[in-house]
Amino acid sequence: MKSKMPELRSQDVGGAELPYLFFEGEASAPPMVFIHATGFMPWLWQPIIEEFVSPGNVWAPFICNYRQCDPEQGGLEWNIVAQDLASFCRAQRIQQPLLIGHSMGATVSTMAFNLSGLNPRSMVLIEPIFLPEMFYGANITVKDHPLAAKAIRRKNHWDNEEEAMTYLKSRSLFDGWDERVFQLYIKYGMQKQKEGSLTLTCAPESEAAMFMGGRKTNPWPLLGEITCPVLIVEAEESENKQFVDIKKMMTLLKRGEYKSVAGAGHLIPMQKPKVIAEIIKEFSKQI
Repeated sequence: MKSKMPELRSQDVGGAELPYLFFEGEASAPPMVFIHATGFMPWLWQPIIEEFVSPGNVWAPFICNYRQCDPEQGGLEWNIVAQDLASFCRAQRIQQPLLIGHSMGATVSTMAFNLSGLNPRSMVLIEPIFLPEMFYGANITVKDHPLAAKAIRRKNHWDNEEEAMTYLKSRSLFDGWDERVFQLYIKYGMQKQKEGSLTLTCAPESEAAMFMGGRKTNPWPLLGEITCPVLIVEAEESENKQFVDIKKMMTLLKRGEYKSVAGAGHLIPMQKPKVIAEIIKEFSKQI
């Protein structure tokens, strides 16, 4: 059953207001925190959250342009995002949550556990971004960063919703998306301007700044310090397999499990929300 989308709130995390969605559930059930991928937004988690029959309280932060950052000046460092995530959980009195992170959100979850004292009951890392170690600390510019360079060039203006939808459906990035998730992206991933045109909610400059910040902290040494159960979910057809070594990650985790999802690419939550929900539910039953 579809539920009403909650209003966007904000939480002071120390020098910045972090926006978030709050889905009220049963106080007796374990809390959950969903952290989205770079350039996306928390509204896209709703079809997954709704698959839980009686969930606990659920929080979904919006990690985009909540702190001022310049992609040409290094962007927003992911360890700062991790510290903000931990501050957010403390301020919201979230204790021992199940952390579910996708892409950037998965890596930030790992950093939050180690760098900021967050104490999750378990973690689900969907397509985590752990790049080759030589990448971290490298002094590169936006134009030299493959993901930031692509992000900052994104089209960011459409005259109307019909034009925007036609354009998005023509892009391979949205291939195989669940139709409802796609409609949520149209509704919340774009902002209508006064004259009726549309622009991206997470501007290209903000997305590029997030990608640039991902190279500042090497997450690899942190994996061995994680003490809670961790499930890594990888897409069978992920384009990231060529540079993200999930097998190496598994050898470093003390309590790691692995799940492969057939017929999906890097954006598994957008393509197969029901499958992801079932994976989370089955994993959480074991904890």
